[in-house]
Amino acid sequence: MIIVPIKEGENIERALKKFKRKFEKTGVVRELRSRQFFVKPSVVRRDQVKRAAYRQLLQRTEEV
Repeated sequence: MIIVPIKEGENIERALKKFKRKFEKTGVVRELRSRQFFVKPSVVRRDQVKRAAYRQLLQRTEEV
């Protein structure tokens, strides 16, 4: 359960923004989308390797 403490006189839009940020960090929506269809474990691993290679490429280009 997500709890967002609101200070006295705090704007409701600000509190809603805090709630949305906390909710996004929990990853609930991402998890629901990933469970909509089955993905074979080999495909999951392949995607993870692709992401890791892409991140390494970005880090190398940043260093130079």
